[in-house]
Amino acid sequence: MAVNHPKWKAFGPFLTLMWSFLLASIVAFKQEYQDSDSSDTDFFRSSVDSLWQADNSGYHHVWPDMAFNWRIIVGTVIGFFGAAFGSVGGVGGGGIFVPMLSLIIGFDPKSSTAISKCMIMGGAISAVYYNLKLRHPTIEMPIIDYDLVVLIQPMLMMGISIGVTFNVIFADWMVTVLLIILFIVVSTKAFLKGVEVWKEETIFKMENAKRFEADDKGKDEEEYKLLPGGSSDNSENVAMKDLSEADVGVIANVRWKQFGLLVFVWVSYLALQITKNYTSTCSLAYWVVNLMQIPVSFSVWGYQVICLNKGWRKIESKGDEGANLQVLQLIAYGFLGIMAGIVGGLLGQGGGFIMGPVFLELGIPPQVASATATFGMMFSSSMSVVEYYLLKRFPVPYALYFIAVATIAAFVGQHAVRRLVAVLGRASIIIFILSFTIFVSAVSLGGVGISNMIGKIERHDYMGFDNLCK
Repeated sequence: MAVNHPKWKAFGPFLTLMWSFLLASIVAFKQEYQDSDSSDTDFFRSSVDSLWQADNSGYHHVWPDMAFNWRIIVGTVIGFFGAAFGSVGGVGGGGIFVPMLSLIIGFDPKSSTAISKCMIMGGAISAVYYNLKLRHPTIEMPIIDYDLVVLIQPMLMMGISIGVTFNVIFADWMVTVLLIILFIVVSTKAFLKGVEVWKEETIFKMENAKRFEADDKGKDEEEYKLLPGGSSDNSENVAMKDLSEADVGVIANVRWKQFGLLVFVWVSYLALQITKNYTSTCSLAYWVVNLMQIPVSFSVWGYQVICLNKGWRKIESKGDEGANLQVLQLIAYGFLGIMAGIVGGLLGQGGGFIMGPVFLELGIPPQVASATATFGMMFSSSMSVVEYYLLKRFPVPYALYFIAVATIAAFVGQHAVRRLVAVLGRASIIIFILSFTIFVSAVSLGGVGISNMIGKIERHDYMGFDNLCK
């Protein structure tokens, strides 16, 4: 039973999310009460009105004209480094993109969120193309765990669709409070995991050095290959390969059946989103189309659950532990996928900022966790882009430009960090980059959100829910 504890620890951030939302609501009610001299009955009524007015909306988009100036230059530099770090950590970098787009370029918060999703998509596609050519250094498999993605992704995309809807409804201050608390929790857990892996790597390198010294073969230290946290069941029987020799053709390195299932889910969701665009918001047809996402996700997820439970497939990156998984474990994976999608869609971040740390908690090696999270993020972020486009949440020229920036940056970041890992022999670098990116996102997004929140309070602006059906 003790082996399964990390799986249930992964639910911690989602409980934190619900608790922080409750606290945020209390803060809003308290503010309304302090600004009013009314009775208790009036306090209750004003509290409800502060969070919901059917004919009111707190959202008005601000799209600056596209012109070559210092804002574009500074935004490009920040976006480049954000995409490079985000792609390496498998978290996308949306927490860096949103403040850049809001403070420097001049977009409103929700338009910034939508464009950040475009950048996440561009970076994810670039990183996936880079990773498709790589094999796992110690196990005969691609560096992307396709079966793990098929298990998580259908539920993740259903959660993304729900999260995007919440993003339209929720006020900016609500998103800010949820984001700060959740990001700090996730970044802290990732940092502690990085420290743990760093210590394992240090022990491995010391033992390796002693072995070479004893064998009188210490001229050149063996290059680090064993991935901490990964399966080592057959590591002694697997010949160590140089990273440059691990590259193979893209076609030979893809699990086409699993990839086909993911494409089926993506195309199905795309068709449903396009269909929904031709229905009246909140009409019967609108909700029927939305509900049709459920059988699409559950059919593919259920098929994968059966395959993994019966032993027809296994999560290869976990070795023998990834075979014959129990039903409750597989249900937990599905629930994590839904919650990660909801949070990712709501906060405008790639699902990778949740799934990356979760994969590490499940014992997936850092390189594989990053590559697998990014692969899944490619599908989920592209679906969010389609949904935001249908909602007319971003200007296309700006989106195309920053997609190009993120695409180039992600490729450069992947290559540079992979060389660094090979030279230093420490895959924990990837985990520290992930933790650093999430923490910077919490600080930058939190600062912007708090500043906007204070301004709205001083102006007594409407700070409640927006009307989805308006």
